[in-house]
Amino acid sequence: MSEITPDLVRHLGMLARIQLNDDEVTRLTGQLDAIVDNIAKVSEVATPDVAATSHPIPLANVFRPDVVGETLTHEQVLLNAPDAADGRFRVTAILGEEQ
Repeated sequence: MSEITPDLVRHLGMLARIQLNDDEVTRLTGQLDAIVDNIAKVSEVATPDVAATSHPIPLANVFRPDVVGETLTHEQVLLNAPDAADGRFRVTAILGEEQ
């Protein structure tokens, strides 16, 4: 017997604030029922002997070590700035003031 009923799908739609027409309710009832059945099948197979996994192959960290490289000087950074003042970028104020 199906655990997912059209009334349950309508209720879930209401909770999610999604308006569902009758065709969508019918389609989603079947799809959600199939999902629940598949989860139940997986639960039957899961045993304490089988370790839970999130990925079929072990993953390795792909980070590289940080290496300090050449950086721009303060003057080089400000060289192409549209406007600079007191060694900083100068920008138009956007909060609390008219432009």
